[in-house]
Amino acid sequence: MLHIRDAVLGDLPSMLRIYNHAITHLVATFDLEPQTIAQREVWFHKHNKNHPLIVAEWEQEVVGYCCLSTFREKPAYNKTVELSVYIDAEQRGRGIGTALLSEILQRAEQLGYHTVISGIVGGNESSVKLHEKFGFTLAGRFQEVGFKFGEWHDVYFYQLLLGQEHSSLSR
Repeated sequence: MLHIRDAVLGDLPSMLRIYNHAITHLVATFDLEPQTIAQREVWFHKHNKNHPLIVAEWEQEVVGYCCLSTFREKPAYNKTVELSVYIDAEQRGRGIGTALLSEILQRAEQLGYHTVISGIVGGNESSVKLHEKFGFTLAGRFQEVGFKFGEWHDVYFYQLLLGQEHSSLSR
């Protein structure tokens, strides 16, 4: 059974494995070199009650994670957050992303956020469909902003306005 819970420091090796796979095989992140535990520990500690980091656990193994991060540092952006979600390569297509987004968006609403932003690299149709399922809409595209695997990539920004009629949050 899939269990969604707050991440703990002991989850870091599993989250690192998932993230490093994305670095070396996907354009979902523009990091170019695998991260170390020490680097990800710094990242881990940027999350707190106002910027939650959650994991999906299947048979006591972390199979995905999702978080809300600061969108921009200026105070007028305080009600806007950026969403990230990563799923184990062997577990994609099993509803883990849906479960994680459902939980994190409920938390975003409870925390009083107004806007959730996601950056999705061009060609990642499964991520686009996942976000659209929850009511995210295309807000814009930055052309050729990331160079990875020998080519330029566009990033599409999707946005969800919270506090409106979004019955999809319970999906």
